[in-house]
Amino acid sequence: MRYVIILLALGLTACVEEPIDGRTAYMENCASCHGADGKGDGPAARDLAVAPPDLTTIAARNGGVFPVNQVMSTIDGLDRGAHFSTAMPEFGAGDLGETVIVEEQGLGTPVPMKLLLLSEYLESIQQ
Repeated sequence: MRYVIILLALGLTACVEEPIDGRTAYMENCASCHGADGKGDGPAARDLAVAPPDLTTIAARNGGVFPVNQVMSTIDGLDRGAHFSTAMPEFGAGDLGETVIVEEQGLGTPVPMKLLLLSEYLESIQQ
């Protein structure tokens, strides 16, 4: 009986999706265009009509502040300006994982975990 319980526990563990980290999410979804270092020089960049931006300078282009909500909205596809390249997929149309509640100024907002981790990673590579 003990072996059955152990096998069931192992089987359930195999069903649980392993949490992804921001760097892995970036490498899987962004690096082909934005490059492994975020500078906009990925292998697919040369085939795009509009060059991907350097993601390491987002804060510098925003007065030294990393605009977390704007970055997440851009990745998600929720809020993009008319100048934005249509080459970038709207990642919010896909599965960005389970949501977590992010609290800001006393207001809790559900945010997909993968989107949150990806934006935190992008913030960590700012120059």
